[in-house]
Amino acid sequence: MINLVIDIGNTRTKIALFNQGELQIILPLTSFNTIALRQFLKDHTNIDRAIVSSVKKNQKALLSVLKKSIPFVIELDHNTLLPIENCYETPETLGKDRIAAAVGANKLFPDQNILVIDAGTAITYDFVNNKNQYTGGFITPGLNMRFRALNHFTDKLPLLKPEMPENYDGKNTNYSIRGGIQYGLKGEINQMIQYFNDLYGNLTIVLTGGDATYFERLLNNHNFVAPEITVLGLNTLLEFNYIRSTERL
Repeated sequence: MINLVIDIGNTRTKIALFNQGELQIILPLTSFNTIALRQFLKDHTNIDRAIVSSVKKNQKALLSVLKKSIPFVIELDHNTLLPIENCYETPETLGKDRIAAAVGANKLFPDQNILVIDAGTAITYDFVNNKNQYTGGFITPGLNMRFRALNHFTDKLPLLKPEMPENYDGKNTNYSIRGGIQYGLKGEINQMIQYFNDLYGNLTIVLTGGDATYFERLLNNHNFVAPEITVLGLNTLLEFNYIRSTERL
């Protein structure tokens, strides 16, 4: 069985193909529309199932194209069946990327206390306990968002891009910005890890997202780096819902 996963995020879209649970292809795209989807489906005609997850509204056109070519298609929303228990008080407001990453982490580390740190446009800290329950987490601005915010909300501070820290001493404006944001964010992440560890103990820490490789070099206490854990979670959701649909027949 060939599964198609479409993950539409804030800044880019990922298209992935899984064959019997194994990731075969993943394509990060800065823009994605029905024309690109039709071309992809022409190039890959053996797809059996598909899932769409989008942080943006109204994907009816994409779903319509998929349903004309693929026998089983679902869109992830708060009514989608989950292989873990969702204890979030407002599931309809929960980010699809957050629950997908939690499902992916639980797939890799079932029956464990897991903290998923997704370092992307925003940084999310999401927790799944050893009873396979998603209990929620925290959201903070991402690395690039912090640089843009300082530039946008002030008249004189320049717009900088992140780089690996090199003993910033704060003796000029660029070093002051870089040191404040980058050392501050390192401290935030370490404090979040400590917070969840104090609450639950025996944490498995999973680092993912577009800035995962940056933080991988910066942090010493992560257990596992999984840049594609969200698409793994979406494929897990697709498989789970397909099996449930066949059981109802």
